[in-house]
Amino acid sequence: MKKDIKNFKIQRLLKQHELYLFVVIVMYSLFITYLNPNFMSLENLFDLGKSSAVMGIMAIGVFVVLLSGGIDISFTAVAISGQYIAANFLIASGIDNIMLAFLISCSVGVVLGAINGFLISKFNIPTLIATLGTSSVFHGALLTIVGTKAINSAQLPDCFKAFGSFDVFTLTKPNGVYYGLSIFVIVFIIIAILTWLILKYTMLGRGIYAIGGDINSAIRSAFNIPKIQFFIYCYVGFLAGIAGVIHISLIRYGNPTYIVGDELSVIAAVVLGGTRITGGTGTIIGTIMGVAMITILNNSLILVGLSSYWHDLFVGLIIIISVSITSYQNKMSVGNIIFRR
Repeated sequence: MKKDIKNFKIQRLLKQHELYLFVVIVMYSLFITYLNPNFMSLENLFDLGKSSAVMGIMAIGVFVVLLSGGIDISFTAVAISGQYIAANFLIASGIDNIMLAFLISCSVGVVLGAINGFLISKFNIPTLIATLGTSSVFHGALLTIVGTKAINSAQLPDCFKAFGSFDVFTLTKPNGVYYGLSIFVIVFIIIAILTWLILKYTMLGRGIYAIGGDINSAIRSAFNIPKIQFFIYCYVGFLAGIAGVIHISLIRYGNPTYIVGDELSVIAAVVLGGTRITGGTGTIIGTIMGVAMITILNNSLILVGLSSYWHDLFVGLIIIISVSITSYQNKMSVGNIIFRR
């Protein structure tokens, strides 16, 4: 009996997408380290964590949307809107407070996310069409109403710079140079844990999985589909608002045209982590691994000396291969059901 249970656990583990992705990450990291030993240094790993926080936070939002069987193209427009409005408000008011920046950016994100949620939940507009349209509307409104002027480092309030350079703890290199673990990584971890708790231990989380698995079954199970969808897009907007503030704190420069256009990289990271585009399947751990893989890929291209254009090629391949695997798995599942009958 114990042997059967053990074999069952091993077989279940071998079916986990995250296991194979972890092996790929380790093998690829060892290969890059062989080419450039600096890759696996603690300083570089801390830098990777800091630089991946923005993508990671947005990826968690995209993960929740894909889990429900939807897709969001507007989250980058929401992020840049929250960021740019918050930065301009602090400059105009003379208030230098990072918490106020987060409050404004997240509020903008929730409002814009609520517009997506309203259109999708009330009018049953396909999520791709709805968010593709609102992405253009949000970004166009930002450029028209707020403006197109960039915010340079000298104009940027000090609170953004202080937040961007804050480390939870620091270490010292032999040459006296300091490096440390950025607060961005902690924010990312907190958001990941919060999202995991929502999905794992609340009826709301079960509803998100249920909608992605089979929306008709979710309706029969008495889940309130419109309310769940409305929450999903408000939550994505909230996370986009956080990502926007972290982004401007990271690069110390605000431009209303930044971020927009990076949607595919974020979606690729989530899909690479094992989340099905069709919904109902995926994990937070897989999403984090997908973000790590995309970040390592970007960093390794620089270390190896390859052109950044290779990034677009790899992202496209990741999406095509991941969707193909999902389609193949669905066909195999249907085939197994028919065979058993």
